[in-house]
Amino acid sequence: MEGLEVTVLLGLTILVGTLIAPRVRLALPLVLVIFGLLLGFVPELREVQLPPETVLLLFLPVILFWESLTTSLRSIRRDFRYILPMSTLLVVASAFAVAGVGVLFGMPWEIALILGAAVAPPDATAVAALGRLLPQRMFMKLKAESLTNDGTALVLYAIAVSLAMGGQVTPLSVTGEVAMSYVGGILAGVAVAAVAYLLLRRTARTIVINVTLLLVPFSAFLVAELVHASGVLAVVVAGLIVAYVSPRVTTASSRRQADAAWPFGVFLLNGALFVLIGLEVQYVVHEVSGAAIGRLVLIALAVWVTLLVVRYLFQLMNAPFQRRPATPPPRGARARARAVSTVAGMRGAVSLAIALSVPASVPGGGIAAGRDEIVFVTAGVILLSLLGQAPFLPALVRWARFPVDHAEDEEYELAERAISGAALAAIDDLAVEHGIGQEVRDRVRAEGYQMLEYANARTLAREQALVDEAADALDEMLDEPDPLGAGTEPSSADLPTVPRADGDTGDGPVLQMLATSTDVDLAQRSPLVRHEEHTRLKLALIDRKREVLLGLRGRGTVDDVVVRRISARLDLEQVRLQGIEEFD
Repeated sequence: MEGLEVTVLLGLTILVGTLIAPRVRLALPLVLVIFGLLLGFVPELREVQLPPETVLLLFLPVILFWESLTTSLRSIRRDFRYILPMSTLLVVASAFAVAGVGVLFGMPWEIALILGAAVAPPDATAVAALGRLLPQRMFMKLKAESLTNDGTALVLYAIAVSLAMGGQVTPLSVTGEVAMSYVGGILAGVAVAAVAYLLLRRTARTIVINVTLLLVPFSAFLVAELVHASGVLAVVVAGLIVAYVSPRVTTASSRRQADAAWPFGVFLLNGALFVLIGLEVQYVVHEVSGAAIGRLVLIALAVWVTLLVVRYLFQLMNAPFQRRPATPPPRGARARARAVSTVAGMRGAVSLAIALSVPASVPGGGIAAGRDEIVFVTAGVILLSLLGQAPFLPALVRWARFPVDHAEDEEYELAERAISGAALAAIDDLAVEHGIGQEVRDRVRAEGYQMLEYANARTLAREQALVDEAADALDEMLDEPDPLGAGTEPSSADLPTVPRADGDTGDGPVLQMLATSTDVDLAQRSPLVRHEEHTRLKLALIDRKREVLLGLRGRGTVDDVVVRRISARLDLEQVRLQGIEEFD
């Protein structure tokens, strides 16, 4: 099929899947994979291939960069002792366990190790698409793990391919390759982020800022590949750095544009990937001989089960090395959390891209003979992961009975009250600095007190809702003769919500143009002057709020996720006051 026809078909499939998924109560990625499988029954569509370089060089940098921009740095620092072994040692353990299973089913050791490297890492795109059912902290831990484990898998893959092609691998060469992959990837990400920072400091044009940000992931991946380092790690490091410095070197207008464009683009890329995975599964099924399909299906099932078992056991053995929480969790809570984390670790497009990267023909032909088996088993594991684990995840999360985490709401309210209070305290100083009259100063102060009262009322309403919820649950427990049949706990979505405010409601009098007249008292302050002063003072207060907010982030008082939420509201208010910047 022609490229345009494929593009239209993918777009229509994503559109139909988006419409159908809520009706059938399935996650959108699952619906898209099923659609891909159904489309694969059409021979012409089955020939639509998923080139590995497309995933590794086009899809993956954009998706990983966006996921890095929306990842909590504080969560990574707090859970680093969990994330590091899960993204390195677990990948190695999973790869060798899968290789052992492959050998038991008659695969050559080198081919089995390539298969292990392909399916070992949980995929960031699958986690991002399906893992938001999890509690916030667990989701961030799994997301950070998925962002960094691809580097380990790609190093293992390179070693396994070298072995299969008859190369000599020594402990020293392995150590050097691992060090070069990680250190080189980190340095490449830091270097590209530093260059982007210097460029962004020197421009305030929205289009220039966002084109620069778009080039960051591709540049980081390219630089890392040139020095034979981990392009995945380079993109992730660059994204984390850009996310941290972005509020100081970008404008409100550029951030609003980026916050609208990036999620939409990533959504389309993710959707296309899941459809193409379904098509690829159909392709490899028809490429493998019928006699071998039964054996390969058994290998795929065995590998899938092995990955789940190894992940659970590794978490169990790694538990003594983790930081103990200040408050001991309820009995059995850790085991339930390990079970949820095990099922949430799903495989996706990166695994398929690694499998498709296996050379089709090399001198000697040893590796090429097992390529179809690697691709088939990898595609089968991805399919089992998406269609077997993902539908089971919501029920497992309900079974785990995780306590409702209100930390993000509490930090949001704390930050709102802190920045509102700081802005009120600074009104007089800022008014003097910008030459603002008393009338405008009083008006802005009244608006500030209204916002502070709203923040306080929002906090009290949420706390009262929690008290009422606990009282209702206690009454229900007392009325229920069998405690085990009390039903499920109310979710945070069932709590009463309080509408958010953007600040000024716009209910004031309409500003009307005054015609020139000899009767106008020129000594009076013009409405235009008052409006201009009001705008200047409001913008100065927004700058002060943003300064206080970033200070709270720097001290670790509030999370990066909270900072993004509040910054988006401040940016929207600033754009409303300033207007949208012209591109030219």
